[in-house]
Amino acid sequence: MSETPERVAIQEYRARARDWLAANLEPRTGPAESYAHAADKSEAYITEQRRLQRRVFEAGYAGITWPVEYGGQGLPRACQRAFDAEARRYRMPDFGIVGGTSYGVCAMTMLAHGSPEFLRRHIPRMLAGDELFVQFFSDPEAGSDLAGVRTQAVRRGDTWVLNGSKIWSSGAYYADWGMCLARTDWDVPKHQGLTWFAVPIRAKGVTVRRIRQINGNAEFCQEFFDDVELGDEHVIGAVNDGWTVTRTMLLHERGGGSDPVPKTARDVRRPAPDLVALAASRDRLDDPLAQQLVMRAHIDDVARAMLGRRLGALIRADPARAGGVASYGKLAAGTYDPIRANLALEIAEDAAVTWPDAGAPGADAATGLLNSRFMAIAGGTVEMQRNSIGERVLGLPREPSFDTGKPFREVIRDAHNWSPHAD
Repeated sequence: MSETPERVAIQEYRARARDWLAANLEPRTGPAESYAHAADKSEAYITEQRRLQRRVFEAGYAGITWPVEYGGQGLPRACQRAFDAEARRYRMPDFGIVGGTSYGVCAMTMLAHGSPEFLRRHIPRMLAGDELFVQFFSDPEAGSDLAGVRTQAVRRGDTWVLNGSKIWSSGAYYADWGMCLARTDWDVPKHQGLTWFAVPIRAKGVTVRRIRQINGNAEFCQEFFDDVELGDEHVIGAVNDGWTVTRTMLLHERGGGSDPVPKTARDVRRPAPDLVALAASRDRLDDPLAQQLVMRAHIDDVARAMLGRRLGALIRADPARAGGVASYGKLAAGTYDPIRANLALEIAEDAAVTWPDAGAPGADAATGLLNSRFMAIAGGTVEMQRNSIGERVLGLPREPSFDTGKPFREVIRDAHNWSPHAD
């Protein structure tokens, strides 16, 4: 059977990409570092990654499917998949979790809702590595209840003045901008008075404080905004229609974007390679119990990979249901990651309690356990994912809400005045 012109074009594109990668990037010597195990990023490291990102951008391999008018290449998704397949063997630009936030969440949301002027100003700079975006999403008082944010932007003449605080902003200490959800109208129900802003992290009035985590890193940050002045050019989407933008962001955050692919970093062609290596380091390859633990992990890895493919097919077939369907993948990660971390701990045994140096296999197993609840909380808890599946996929009734239709100002007032002894 002869090759179609489209297939030939993709093969030629892949061959060009293969040659460019071999000539310009270093081969990868080990697996990519996961977000959960990522170390703190130094300024020198991020500067080097920016240089590498610009090299990829100038060669035409950043934003392969993104619109040409905003610095992308406007090519079919098959070209992106071909490039990704070749790039797995090389050290690509690594901005840690901020890379995923910038390119996989913030940029995708901006492309859906930003004005052409906003996109021309920011998207090419993001593709070149000059601007890294993080999410200024949760308030200290509003985590799971995202619509309850109290960080506010008040209109003063031609300027917006931002005051408040955000928290759990991963990697904000080395990013350039934050995509910030703020309340702009207190006299409408809480979902209706929200607006998104692009906030320069080094602007006057912005303070970033890092939060030490259980694994010893300080990736999480809290931000404080004290009379931060923003112009209309910083608004993303329509004023007071921020919840529409929020739903798009949550869709991408949970892996349900326009081109969903299985979000698994595991090589399921072989039984749990990382755990096999861990068992080998403990001289347990012939141990029947260790073999059983490895195979349990492998079965779960395969099931999760198949789930990812199935969800991708469902989302492509019915994009209107993407938000609810994507919650299955997020729920699987939040449920499965702790189980797998415990399997690694059982294989490592006492080496996961004490180890000679930070790079020891037992240390990785211990860190994996400490970080294993990450996906059960970040980006929406497993309880929230179950609610989303129940209401948006299974059609179950919504949970009762005391503040539906009530102006948010009254919601806050009633919360302050609430008493357990009130009638």
